[in-house]
Amino acid sequence: MDENLGCPVLITGNEHSRFLSERYGYKEWMISRFLNFIPYPERMLDYINDSKNLHHYIRVNTLRTNPQVLKRRLGEKGYHLSDTVLKEVFEIKNPSYGDIKIKDAGSMIAHHNNNDNNDNYNEATTQTDYDLQSGKDRNLGPKQASIGSTIEYLRGYYYIQDLSSCIAVEELEIHDGQDLVVLDMAAAPGGKTTHIAQKLNNKGAIFACESNSNRLSSLFFNLSRCFVHNTIVLNTRAEEINELELQFDRVLLDAPCTCEGIIMKDESRKKSRNLEDLETCSKRQKKMIVSGFNALKPNGLMIYCTCSFAPEENEMIIQHLLSNHKDAKIEPLNYGMNGLTSFSKYQFAEKMVYTKRFYPHIHATNGFFIAKIRKKPE
Repeated sequence: MDENLGCPVLITGNEHSRFLSERYGYKEWMISRFLNFIPYPERMLDYINDSKNLHHYIRVNTLRTNPQVLKRRLGEKGYHLSDTVLKEVFEIKNPSYGDIKIKDAGSMIAHHNNNDNNDNYNEATTQTDYDLQSGKDRNLGPKQASIGSTIEYLRGYYYIQDLSSCIAVEELEIHDGQDLVVLDMAAAPGGKTTHIAQKLNNKGAIFACESNSNRLSSLFFNLSRCFVHNTIVLNTRAEEINELELQFDRVLLDAPCTCEGIIMKDESRKKSRNLEDLETCSKRQKKMIVSGFNALKPNGLMIYCTCSFAPEENEMIIQHLLSNHKDAKIEPLNYGMNGLTSFSKYQFAEKMVYTKRFYPHIHATNGFFIAKIRKKPE
């Protein structure tokens, strides 16, 4: 296998890529690459350019409530929920109503809502408007809070989380109440950790690694909010997990990446990333996946995922593991489009098609990649 596997691939641009980069506000090197491996790339650029296409999901925390009970409860409050391929995940059609005027407070309260940070817990508000003729406020009646501002959210009944992330945990093959030892290698703010805990029904044990001490508070908050009792938090680099001499039945590596797949939520990533960032992430991902695989028990299962489109952070990382560990094998996944079997001058293992890619314009999720890896029995 090529020693340079994982080094960023720069594809020469042309008039078309320059046109698209100017039209949509991307760096040209990103567009020229998208044109070479993303299905219907111009359709995707159009799709993610319109914020109205952004989809919102919640995962029901079955440690606290039942999916259908929560669906009915939120429905009674006016939220429109629809089913997805996972029974504990719903799509929210009306997650937020934007800025709301509070009559008594006399000020605007901005309801902020994203996957990991929800800091406004007003259960309900009253919308007011200013009447220019009378010079008085007009009471427009009850106004719904954002989906990240309900009492159900605060009580840990659900977690705001993209469907693609939930599928990654679903593929760990954890069945209700199994007594497993699980490693989450990059845990904060806790979306996947809390999902694993509910899959285990708070049994077994989860070791949640987080190297950034500034992110520990969000992890502890969500573990507490979601009623998780079986998790040990480690403020350590996941690459060094082997020093603990522990072995795990399941390993989840949601690897830190360049996050190309969430440009729809963070447009700054159109121009804030460069090839050096891609190389830095790729090098660390190689170390992390090897460390995680070494900590896996024979016949254990590992899920590797990123919210990136880049092959250097996805298929090339899996190929690096396969090339250096003969006891690693890729297993099929249930959702998504087949992974790449080649990119530029690189050829990957035939079974790389078992890995899966998610695209916003095709799957109505974040851009995402998932690989399922089994360690062969001794």
